Amino acid sequence: MESAAGSSLSSAPSPFRSHLAAAARFWEPWHLAYNTVLAAVFFAWIVATWPHFRPAFNLTSLLLLVILAVVANVCYCAAYAVDLPLETCSFAARWQRWRWSLWLLGTLFAVLLECYWIADEVYPFV
Repeated sequence: MESAAGSSLSSAPSPFRSHLAAAARFWEPWHLAYNTVLAAVFFAWIVATWPHFRPAFNLTSLLLLVILAVVANVCYCAAYAVDLPLETCSFAARWQRWRWSLWLLGTLFAVLLECYWIADEVYPFV
């Protein structure tokens, strides 16, 4: 049988858990937009240079594409490493109004890396 004090402690969310839930409520809806932007850039490259990329479509390239998509999504989670400490500081309310800028900068950086990778690592060798 569990004591009343033990049950009240386990039912109250910890401060870290509530900050993590608040971060997830902000970041996870934007995760789909992040993936959509990166996919749009990828398809823009394919459409713009279709005849050149045709030989690159094979099973090995598909596997590498899946691995890079996983890496891009793991990098998206780096936003939590920035967001969680800032949610506990004295200017957390101001940070919550401006954290969309971190999403925008991170997405633009991911697009830059994607374009570099395609232009420098894929395009010359196809």
